[in-house]
Amino acid sequence: MIYINDQIDQIDLEKTLSIIPSQRREQALRYKHEQGRRLCVAAYMLLTEALRAEFGITEYPVFEYGPHDKPSILGHPDIHFNLSHCREAAACVVARHPVGIDIESIGRYKDSLLHYTMNETEVEAIKRATQPDMEFVRYWTMKEALLKKSGEGIRNDMKNVLTGDEPFVTIVNQARGYICTATI
Repeated sequence: MIYINDQIDQIDLEKTLSIIPSQRREQALRYKHEQGRRLCVAAYMLLTEALRAEFGITEYPVFEYGPHDKPSILGHPDIHFNLSHCREAAACVVARHPVGIDIESIGRYKDSLLHYTMNETEVEAIKRATQPDMEFVRYWTMKEALLKKSGEGIRNDMKNVLTGDEPFVTIVNQARGYICTATI
């Protein structure tokens, strides 16, 4: 299931930092700006909410890291999750099978980035779209979610990531300025 928090300004950062495990607190405090800290904490708190709602896990999760630094939950190898955040929101997806999620701000793209990251079919679809900026972000979030699912992360060849067979769920929140896509 997908969880999103786009009310980042309502987080009591100091209180939340004081109750989460030191591992996540230290990660949040590495962000230079308060907004980054809020987003990091928000993504983690979404995970705790998801674990409570879907698996009955009430303790705060501690991460261990596998290949490509992909995190998993210590003591729960059967639960898969992925976190993401952008300026406007944080997102989380959890399941009993590998999953990936990406959330990105809707914004203008550069033509050079379009041609570097999208194949010819995707470029045509983006250019034909009534809102090309949104279509670019939709494709980008699909690609990144899929790569995060595998644990690869961003790679040099972004053009050939999608095969057309992948099941995705995409949430567009134009009013709040983001697009979120998860593999399911």
